[in-house]
Amino acid sequence: MMKEAETPIMSVSSSSTSIDDEAALVAQARTGNAAAFSSLVERYEGKIFRLAQHITQNREDAEDVLQETFLKAYEHLDQFQGAARFYTWIVRIAVNQALMKLRKRKSDRTVSIDEEIDTGEDTVAREIAGWEENPEQQFSREEMTSILNTAVEGLPPIYRAVFVLRDVDELSTEETAEALNLSIPAVKSRLLRARLQLRDKLTRYFKRKGDDAFAYL
Repeated sequence: MMKEAETPIMSVSSSSTSIDDEAALVAQARTGNAAAFSSLVERYEGKIFRLAQHITQNREDAEDVLQETFLKAYEHLDQFQGAARFYTWIVRIAVNQALMKLRKRKSDRTVSIDEEIDTGEDTVAREIAGWEENPEQQFSREEMTSILNTAVEGLPPIYRAVFVLRDVDELSTEETAEALNLSIPAVKSRLLRARLQLRDKLTRYFKRKGDDAFAYL
């Protein structure tokens, strides 16, 4: 009597499988397979929309950025060399499109994401007031999410993009640098500034605890 086949002990990790799947879909899409490209869109449209909305702070603009990003990616798919992840490549397209929206609106005078900035403040210590109570004891998870989102929206676009990619999407420092066309030190500097600004905004919010607290965000 034959034994049933045993389940293999070794298995490919989910992250590795995901990257392999992405590469396979990109390869198929480059041959003109529209279904493969649609799968890539479905995989990343949520993250791209969230990033675009964080930068533009406008839902309609974010929707435009989402469509323009994948349209440009489809039109220029032959230019994708595969040296980096496909997601990293489309993030760079999305950031450029979102910043173009801001420039056209002329409502945000923040410089381009590619502009070099002084990173000398990385070593400067900064005093941050502490919370008297644990905020999770005072607010529900939904309220905390809303408060954090409001604080993130108050960051300059160059910091919002780095914060979302590193701390929300959990890209590595190297991947974030590649996606935003920044040096690794610049990514670290902007992430530090973003975190300090967020901590300062949240500290003031929880210390205030008043009806007008959002005026500080």
